[in-house]
Amino acid sequence: MKKFTFVLLIAVLLVFALLTIFMTNSVIFDLFGIREKEGNFVPFVVWANWFCGFLYLAAAYGLAKKKEWTIQVLSIALAVLIITFTGLVFYIYTGGIYETKTVGAMLFRIAVTLAFAFLARNAINTNFKANKQK
Repeated sequence: MKKFTFVLLIAVLLVFALLTIFMTNSVIFDLFGIREKEGNFVPFVVWANWFCGFLYLAAAYGLAKKKEWTIQVLSIALAVLIITFTGLVFYIYTGGIYETKTVGAMLFRIAVTLAFAFLARNAINTNFKANKQK
């Protein structure tokens, strides 16, 4: 992976982490009127996203330092999101109140996390092989 692409990946992951933490904190602590704008949010989804925001932050650091554990951190975030999505589906089928956009947002977040994990694995493996040959 080229250095520019590698740095761009770190930057995008970092921005995604910070945006996730900001938005979830805004809903949890009712900052800037965002809770009202979100409508019928599902608390356990918000808390799972909040937790994943910190995992993304750790993954951005690990990726910047070219640490292999970055992949495990992103895998944990992916597992948390999949479990949360499963809980959301159950919540919906049992009559829980939710916003339709929550389902789409969860699917988007799962896809983005999967992409980050794949790209991080590719970047770290490429870097690991290049360093091993030196």
